[in-house]
Amino acid sequence: MKNKGYWLLLGFLLIVFGFTALILQLIGVAWWFLQFLELGGRLFAFVAKILMVLAGVLIIVFAHTDWDRERRESTEETE
Repeated sequence: MKNKGYWLLLGFLLIVFGFTALILQLIGVAWWFLQFLELGGRLFAFVAKILMVLAGVLIIVFAHTDWDRERRESTEETE
């Protein structure tokens, strides 16, 4: 995968900012750059922050996947 390091960094940042935003929401504080999420309501902001964490996990999983090996293994099973 091209730019694997950048994808991993993006995934980790999404996870970190998502988790910390969820914790800060419990306290009643918010990151200034995620303040626009609160315009849709508290439930929308909560769901968006959970989706941030899930997207971060998916990006990390896809960045770590060796697609060439997966293709080789899938073609070996069909033969």
